[in-house]
Amino acid sequence: MKQIRDVFIVESLRTPIGKRGGALAEIHPVDLFGNLLRKAVSRSRIPPESVDDVIAGCVNQVGEQAINIARNAWLSAGFPESVPGVTVDRQCGSSLQALTFAYQGIASGMADVIVAGGVESMTRVPMGSTINSHSNPITLSLSVRYGLDKEWFSQAKGAEMIAEKYGISRDEMDEYSYMSHVRASAARTVLKNEIEPVEVDLYGDKSEFVTVLEQDEGVRDRPDLEKMKSLPAAFRGLKRITAGNSSQISDGASATILCSEEAVEKYDLKPKARILGAAVVGVDPVTMLLGPIPATEKVLKSADLELTDIDLFEVNEAFAPVPLAWQRIYDVSLDRLNVHGGAIAIGHPLGATGTRLVATLINALSAHSKKKGLIAVCEGGGMANSLVIERM
Repeated sequence: MKQIRDVFIVESLRTPIGKRGGALAEIHPVDLFGNLLRKAVSRSRIPPESVDDVIAGCVNQVGEQAINIARNAWLSAGFPESVPGVTVDRQCGSSLQALTFAYQGIASGMADVIVAGGVESMTRVPMGSTINSHSNPITLSLSVRYGLDKEWFSQAKGAEMIAEKYGISRDEMDEYSYMSHVRASAARTVLKNEIEPVEVDLYGDKSEFVTVLEQDEGVRDRPDLEKMKSLPAAFRGLKRITAGNSSQISDGASATILCSEEAVEKYDLKPKARILGAAVVGVDPVTMLLGPIPATEKVLKSADLELTDIDLFEVNEAFAPVPLAWQRIYDVSLDRLNVHGGAIAIGHPLGATGTRLVATLINALSAHSKKKGLIAVCEGGGMANSLVIERM
């Protein structure tokens, strides 16, 4: 995509990620996201009424996450009613797609300030809630084309198929997952730079708050590799995919504020990064999770860059075979991949992960004195989003 105007990231924050049933379990997702929006806009020093739109990712848009959580969270934050909001679903990449829409809107000249982000409370709105509430999306045509019976495409089965295709052993998957915890634990101090502690509004009027979580809850500070290797398969009929080498079911939110150069100058802002390119691809929905491979090629072409121009990479750890297969194809050193750990350790609140990765990558580029970074996220249904940024 040819960029018309430069687009800058002026703020990128996330909540600490909570375990299923953990410290964030009692917080309504609207408030979880709304409180983060309030903190992000406040830190940016942009007048809330100057925001052109709020675009948020959320996968299970039912129950507490229904009826446009982007709009509801903005209003929950106490912000002006004049600012609209919209919620999008591109599965695990939903908030990265939200950011991509924001990028396109500003690059085209249609907007100057957009807040992009996402939220998912997988405790309060469990994965699959939309199917349970509204029957099954399988149609006769999909059944015939893909051999579906009563079950939707399985991400775990897709991950196992990837492991088989690329010769990724169970030991390799477990060792990679162990490394994710080791890295995330070692980076706790650095990760604080991207985390906004979660506070609860005691009376609903923003007069008094109490902090309930300050760091990622799922990271194991003393991971046990042998225990991980002894875990049984977590899914019926599969052999290699376990709870230990899969991303964690989690609660969390993330928010990124994008601005045009005109807005940066108008509000005297100091950008954290500039967006160099964004892309989205579709792939086979059965294997499903190989999208980051072509998405990487496409976004590099969009940014007119080579793989060697990129310093650090974030490939979402939906399951261990996903980044490992990507690494086999691109032959990137593991020292440059998910350097502060990934979703296996930190957690994977579906709608929030995309812009969580943006905050993590900007933070990592700064901590390691690097310049350019690339994000790729696999997605249910056989898709992937990718993004390239340059630290300012």
